[in-house]
Amino acid sequence: MKDVLSIVKNVPKMISQSGGRTMLLLKKESPAILLGVGIATGVASTVMACRATMKVSDILDDHEDVMDEIKHCQEYEDNYSDDDAKRDRAIATVQTGAKVVKLYLPAVALGAASIGCVVGGHNINVKRNAALAAAYSVVDGKLKEYRKRVTDEYGEEVEKKLYYGLKSDKIQVEQKDPETGKVKKVKQQVNMLDPTAISQYARFFDDSSVNWVDDAELNLCFLKAQQNYMNDLLHSRGHVFLNEVYDALGIPRTKAGAVVGWVMQKGNDNYVDFGIYSIYNQEAMDFVNGYEKSILLDFNVDGVIYDLI
Repeated sequence: MKDVLSIVKNVPKMISQSGGRTMLLLKKESPAILLGVGIATGVASTVMACRATMKVSDILDDHEDVMDEIKHCQEYEDNYSDDDAKRDRAIATVQTGAKVVKLYLPAVALGAASIGCVVGGHNINVKRNAALAAAYSVVDGKLKEYRKRVTDEYGEEVEKKLYYGLKSDKIQVEQKDPETGKVKKVKQQVNMLDPTAISQYARFFDDSSVNWVDDAELNLCFLKAQQNYMNDLLHSRGHVFLNEVYDALGIPRTKAGAVVGWVMQKGNDNYVDFGIYSIYNQEAMDFVNGYEKSILLDFNVDGVIYDLI
């Protein structure tokens, strides 16, 4: 019995929570909902306008009949003056106009509602994108301030080591003795890049890209050409979006790529770098040397373009 009473008491709360979640979900999907409603009402408006056009001919025919009758009365009725005919023509015209407006009014109303829904959904997306860009700008700005403080305190080399998550490790490499000509294996100390420290903009250029080929040298030439082109575009136009780079490389676009990129401005790098020649990335070095056909590209974006112009 107590369990039943407890459930009954919690029913209002459950309903409230369910309703709140539903409203939140509707708010989240409101741009898509408004767009769908706008398209549906736009189609309905067009259909209703077509139907109204098919009926308007009857109204116009009735109008012509009234005008002919007024003309007949003006010619053959002695007590029907020109002023009477003028007045009746004006009344008939107003009545016909009212009928036409009434006929098209539902279609016009639906058309206005369609435009309102589409514009409303667009405005919601614009506000959300502005909020996201502002939030990202704050995070990006804090990161840059932090990196600058680390650089000022410990130096650029230490900052890069911490930022890229570099770890010292010994790897076995082959070296040729200049005197004997014999090849021997020796251990060499190198800085290895921690994959978990890669930025969220990094992408693999591999066989998933339509521009990748099964040849390390050709892939390197292609990436260098695209990097040069993007730098030319940056210097000629003043900005480059990350998604434009993704498009050129055959890599799928991202939401972040639509707002972040490079801007020609004092204090920025003012160049586009794919990270091909990173001395901190052993895989990139292997790619440049022709040992690897694919590479993980990490781009030196300046930040949100709209906040930098």
